[in-house]
Amino acid sequence: MKQSLRHQKIIDLVNQYGYLSTEDLVSRLEVSPPTVRRDLNILAELDLIRRHHGGAASPSSAENSDYIHRKQFFSSQKNRIAQEVVKFIPNGASLFIDIGTTPEAVANALLNHERLRIVTNNLNAAHLLRQNESFDITMAGGSLRMDGGIIGEATVNFISQFRLDFGILGISAIDADGSLLDYDYHEVQVKRAIIESSRQTLLVTDHSKFTRQAIVRLGELSDVEYLFTDEEPLTISQYLQNVQTKLVLCK
Repeated sequence: MKQSLRHQKIIDLVNQYGYLSTEDLVSRLEVSPPTVRRDLNILAELDLIRRHHGGAASPSSAENSDYIHRKQFFSSQKNRIAQEVVKFIPNGASLFIDIGTTPEAVANALLNHERLRIVTNNLNAAHLLRQNESFDITMAGGSLRMDGGIIGEATVNFISQFRLDFGILGISAIDADGSLLDYDYHEVQVKRAIIESSRQTLLVTDHSKFTRQAIVRLGELSDVEYLFTDEEPLTISQYLQNVQTKLVLCK
């Protein structure tokens, strides 16, 4: 493959997946590791990707990926995370389910539970959950986004009226200092309300979120009780040693 075609392929892959390791790119492009590393250095100098130790990420920190693409990202990892999360949720519990494709995976995995009381601002999750007739599902009001998320001041006010057992929270990025980051200021306000209104918050995220960047700060990882992810988060390993947040690896 010519260098120009290889470079474009790398850009397309990184934009699609958010993050890819050097090993992933070597396998997909069928070239040597030194060739991939040289390509990544060139593309990083041109600001077409963000270079990371062991891989590359999308350069944008101002906007999230398209919903359809996000739903395809790391789908098997999200399903593994969801299967671990639902083990923590007893029948008859009450919970919030946040916007995002990983919280949606959790919603799907909850269908074998009974008598759950669920409040959500995620229209896609509600559509999945209504298949179980024993569930009591309450939708938050507000402004409906194209991806099925409901946000806004009315959403925050509505969620703040509840005090539920669990909050299933998604996130767009986690910085090395433990900061929880997202792209939409209004969405962050809703997430903060979910944390404040949940007895326990379960943060669900695949490993790509540890190498992404976003522009709006939600809070810190220490604000949640559990972190469910599919790979050891090396970028925040030292931070986790100093907080009470429990790490659950979903292999």
